[in-house]
Amino acid sequence: MQILAKAGLPGRIIMLEPRRLAAKNVAYRLAQQLGEEPGQTVGYRMRAESKSGPHTRLEVVTEGILTRMLQQDAELQGVSLIILDEFHERSLQADLALALLLDVQQGLRDDLKLLIMSATLDNARLSQLLPQAPVVVSEGRSYPVERQYQPLPSHQRLEDGVASAVKRLLAEQSGSLLLFLPGVAEINRVQERLIGEVPADTDLCPLYGALPLAQQQKAIQPAQHGRRKVVLATNIAETSLTIEGIRLVVDSGLERVARYDVRNGLTRLVTQRISQASMIQRAGRAGRLESGICWHLFAKEQAERAAEHAEPEILQSDLASFWLELLQWGCVDVDQLTWLDRPPLAALAAARRLLHTLAAIDDGEKLTTIGRQMAGLGCDPRLAAMLCAGAKMGADGLATAAMLAALLEEPPRSGQMDIGYWLSRPQPHWQRRAAQLSKRLPQKSGQIDADLAAPLLAQAFADRIAQRRGQDGRYLLANGLGAAMAQDEALSRAPWLIIPSLLQGHNSPDARILLALPIEIDALVARLPEIVSSQTAVEWDEEKGTLRAWKRQQIGRLTLRAQPLAKPAEEELQQALINWVRAQGLVVLNWDTAAEQLRLRLHCAQRWLPEADWPPVDDETLLDSLESWLLPSLSGVRDLRGLKQVNIAEALARRLDWQQKQRLDNALPTHYAVPTGSRLPIRYDADKPPVLAVRLQEMFGEQRSPTLAEGRIPVVLELLSPAHRPLQITGDLAAFWQGAYREVQKEMKGRYPKHVWPDDPANTAPTRRTKKYQ
Repeated sequence: MQILAKAGLPGRIIMLEPRRLAAKNVAYRLAQQLGEEPGQTVGYRMRAESKSGPHTRLEVVTEGILTRMLQQDAELQGVSLIILDEFHERSLQADLALALLLDVQQGLRDDLKLLIMSATLDNARLSQLLPQAPVVVSEGRSYPVERQYQPLPSHQRLEDGVASAVKRLLAEQSGSLLLFLPGVAEINRVQERLIGEVPADTDLCPLYGALPLAQQQKAIQPAQHGRRKVVLATNIAETSLTIEGIRLVVDSGLERVARYDVRNGLTRLVTQRISQASMIQRAGRAGRLESGICWHLFAKEQAERAAEHAEPEILQSDLASFWLELLQWGCVDVDQLTWLDRPPLAALAAARRLLHTLAAIDDGEKLTTIGRQMAGLGCDPRLAAMLCAGAKMGADGLATAAMLAALLEEPPRSGQMDIGYWLSRPQPHWQRRAAQLSKRLPQKSGQIDADLAAPLLAQAFADRIAQRRGQDGRYLLANGLGAAMAQDEALSRAPWLIIPSLLQGHNSPDARILLALPIEIDALVARLPEIVSSQTAVEWDEEKGTLRAWKRQQIGRLTLRAQPLAKPAEEELQQALINWVRAQGLVVLNWDTAAEQLRLRLHCAQRWLPEADWPPVDDETLLDSLESWLLPSLSGVRDLRGLKQVNIAEALARRLDWQQKQRLDNALPTHYAVPTGSRLPIRYDADKPPVLAVRLQEMFGEQRSPTLAEGRIPVVLELLSPAHRPLQITGDLAAFWQGAYREVQKEMKGRYPKHVWPDDPANTAPTRRTKKYQ
């Protein structure tokens, strides 16, 4: 208000509040201070509700509104100051707004002023990003808060421990109480335990974002005269809300946040410990109007180990809407703008893939005509694509699409999960939002037509068309993911669904179905034939151990129809074999001695002759490169028997060029010629020296041990008796002749008296014959 009264700004002030309840509450409180109603000097604007007028100088807006204002008028004509309130929350839209506003300041409006506010700002990082911006500290008019740490017993359930703490604090202190819990489920469970257990003059009021705004407003109103209240809230009540009469706070120390998984495109809810900044915010609620008390239900040591600030949403969110906004802004590279935290590459890549699927961007990643229309609608890209499709279907199509979009933006929290049920029972806030969305498209809106719901949802959620598998409420989605609902749900009997609303499960590989629509798949395909692809596939029949060819009609991973093919192409057969080998592993190939030894020779060559560029032969590399070395050997192969007959040594040799083959054969040969002329096989090992097994008499006359790898690696000799049993293993033949041979000679003369056992074996002619000769 001081800025409004004394700053002398010629234009309006826009103040960003992250949450709708906070925005409305702030606007009412500021207007009240001026003795006015909202819509005069102070106004507000949020989705589906606005109170501003021609004389409004300060307008409180929610996040999507500010972004929309920037996109429609990048210069923000008539605006002098933008205030980003509660910036410590680091919402995705707040980070985006900051980046766009800095871009506006640098390129269009160097006179535009920007104020970033919060009770728990990360000043160091902001100062690093904005070194010229002054830091202003205001103590405000808060009252002292006594913070106590009351850790819950480890054996006690959260809701039991929290309820007990609330009852104790109410018994010890006067005033109303604000309780922070991670989510709606915990709020409901704690409320059940408190009903009938708190003093009779105490009202229990839940407060969370999914509640209708009227009920949220009721929760923050002061208790009636002579009564007190307990407000059971999520972190919605951490900031910007002053709840009359609150002087007691109980902090569970937990919050529930949404995390986007780029691997499957789903969001999962994670319960986690809050940051130190959140602890300060929560405790501060007790000191807004008078001195208060805050009980943190965890140890002080745990508080000291907590992160200073929460992780920003930009690092853990679906960035499809974000990327669409940047493209509309004209930004094709995130590095063109200034960020506190750079958006993750993996999430940006996932965003691009989705926008391409929705036809919002072309192969050059530029906005298409539909993409530009989608960007102007100010809603999630999937819902925007559905609205554009609805407009093409006519007035009833747009009306139906708008209602579906409104329903999916603010889904019902309980009861039916059948979208068709809710479509026939539109709630007032959905109707207001649907009307607002309809006005953003040139097509006039008509009546809701339930028959259009399936084709409209399929335009945006084709990857979430799902087919029932089994009888236990489990479904397979077109994108390959699993989804499930309780078996007693009426929808669980539907053979086909489209599931726009899913939540990644905690302990199950299947996502949890929140909202779905049963569909007649043949009727949908007749209406949208483009969602079906025809594919020819050759696959391995595990049961019969042979290849089979199919022609299938599919929606993603789901098969509608399949018919066998009599004569598939040779290339398809070979590729199917390659795919099967890749899936099963190299063990399915016939690794005979020759193949195994060639692989070991190449492995040893990499270690012993590292200067040469030998092809790697580890499992991962060989599986990745099957097309180059195995595929040429698969001509005519149709089954497992034929695959086992493939010469793997010959196939593996394709990894080598002519010069490599020559060097390998010379430096690491398969056989070694001993003094008698016999060519004996060398045994190679991945981690041990090479071994040559040879009868001792055939090494007579050899002065020293043979070597491999161009003289770098000595061969270990396994010297055999006339009966081919090991006598001695040595890596130094010269030392053996001069030493241990004497003991071997003495023993062998007695055992094999008719064989040659000379006194000077190093200078005796070798022999392949086993008996003495004249």
